[in-house]
Amino acid sequence: MAKKKAQLNTEIEKLIELGKAIIGSNETLKAIRKGKVKKVYISSNCSEDVKNDVKHYTKLSGVELIELDKTNEELGILARKPFFVSVLGVKKDD
Repeated sequence: MAKKKAQLNTEIEKLIELGKAIIGSNETLKAIRKGKVKKVYISSNCSEDVKNDVKHYTKLSGVELIELDKTNEELGILARKPFFVSVLGVKKDD
């Protein structure tokens, strides 16, 4: 279990470094609608309305949704941002 968490942390950090991460619910939802996202991470304490919107659009577009056991504060720290991050999208490879 701890190994899987470490892999997830490393994966998210790598996405940030490579510039393949889309940070924020609004930006991620826009990218999902345009078909530019392959995976979405959502924090454990994301607001219900945002969570429902993200779940709806990921289901419609066939995008993988991963619900993390991390809070939005922890996801923000992992993404090296000075603010909380509830939703993080992964851009498709062009």
